[in-house]
Amino acid sequence: MKKILIFITLTLFAAGAVFAQVSRGSNAWVNAKSVTVKSSTGFFASTRGKLTYGDQVAVVQVNGKYAEIRAANNAVSGWVAVANLSAKRIVASGSGSGASASEIALAGKGFNQEVENAYKAEGDLNYADVDKTEAVTVSQEDLYRFVTEGRLKAGE
Repeated sequence: MKKILIFITLTLFAAGAVFAQVSRGSNAWVNAKSVTVKSSTGFFASTRGKLTYGDQVAVVQVNGKYAEIRAANNAVSGWVAVANLSAKRIVASGSGSGASASEIALAGKGFNQEVENAYKAEGDLNYADVDKTEAVTVSQEDLYRFVTEGRLKAGE
C-alpha cells in the first residue's frame, strides 16, 4: 500500500511540474488520447471540437485549472483542462511502433507494461473490471439530467 501511495504522490508531483509550465502565450501539446474543447470552463459548456494526442495548441490564457487554447491549424479554439496539456513537445509515433495512442499517453506519464506487470505481481488487481469501467460512456444529456435531478452541485 505504501508503494502505491508513494507512486501516486510522485506522479502527481511530476505532473504538477509539467502543468505549471503551461502559460499564456506559449505552445502546448495534448497529452491525452482525446480532449474535448469547450466554449467555457463549465463542465456542461457546449463542445467546440476535439483534439487528439500530440496536437499542438497555442495557449491564449490560463484560468485556474483551465486554459483557453487555439489549435495550431486554427481548426478549433476554446477551453480545455490544463491537465490535458504538456509544455513538452509530444510527437506521436507512426503506426510502425505497435503502440496505441493511449499506450503512448500512459507511457508519457510514466505508466508502461513493466509498471503494470509489477502491480499485477504485487496483488490481486482486476484489470478486466478496470477495462470494463473505462468502456462505459454516458452522454452529456444523461449526465446533466443525473446532476440536476439529483440536485447535485455541478461545480467548476
